[in-house]
Amino acid sequence: MPTAQSLSPALVAAVDDLEVVARLIVEGMRSGQHRSPFHGFSTEFSQYRAYRPGDDLKYLDWKVLARTDRLYTRQFRQTTNMSAVICLDSSASMAYPDTGLSKFHYAKMMAAALSHLIVTQGDAVGLMTMQAGRLVYLPARGGRGHLRTVLAQIDRLEPAGAWEPQTVITRAADLLRRRGLVCVISDFYDAPEATQVELRRANRRGHDVSLLQVVSKQEVNLPFVGDLDFEDLETGARVLLDLRAARAAYRDRMAAFLEGWRSSAKRDGFDYALMTTDESPAEALRGYLLRRGATP
Repeated sequence: MPTAQSLSPALVAAVDDLEVVARLIVEGMRSGQHRSPFHGFSTEFSQYRAYRPGDDLKYLDWKVLARTDRLYTRQFRQTTNMSAVICLDSSASMAYPDTGLSKFHYAKMMAAALSHLIVTQGDAVGLMTMQAGRLVYLPARGGRGHLRTVLAQIDRLEPAGAWEPQTVITRAADLLRRRGLVCVISDFYDAPEATQVELRRANRRGHDVSLLQVVSKQEVNLPFVGDLDFEDLETGARVLLDLRAARAAYRDRMAAFLEGWRSSAKRDGFDYALMTTDESPAEALRGYLLRRGATP
């Protein structure tokens, strides 16, 4: 079995079959145990009962202990399987860089791996994105046949134009028929304020929200030298920069931008992971799941 560290982005991206890519990433990030990375989504709180020796301590309610000085555990009941919708940013900005591994290719690999993981644990996955100004939607379903349909749709997507994250997220949350997961994979450059409003709205509807922010190292560090002509991939606007003069200010603004998304996600109770395209996809996925508190 491959390890997370052994699966370099270039190695995984060189595989043409997205189903194989998804399996490689998932197998690469696993080590020993095979616990569900989304443990708890298929359960709902039922009642309290007095603690009994041998009960799992993670279900102790510490707030009740503080109020009553008594030990109680939370009990859960099984409900229907989890449903998840992956919202994939297909805007032109995701096509960067135009050589090597782009953010969009990396995001597609991550979406495929998550879809594979969710379906193989017995849950349902769907897809919501935008192409040529129109929504592309696959409802959340389970089964290997549906997984292949989702992966085929992801594989056909191309980054172009702008996307409307607030529209994509709103429709994804509305079309989930019961409490589930809304996972957004994006660089989060477009309409950040409107995006955050819709993420909070999805959460108020009872959905769990995860943000996977994909960027390239070049965007973060701006390693270029000399004078460069930059073009906005979505609007075509151009600007000439003296990189020696602009680098420090650019890096500060980029760091503030990324920190802003991390801190807002923490404030709103969303899962958040920053992923760079030079990081092993298996390692990035494993790190995300570990931060969720569910070791695969």
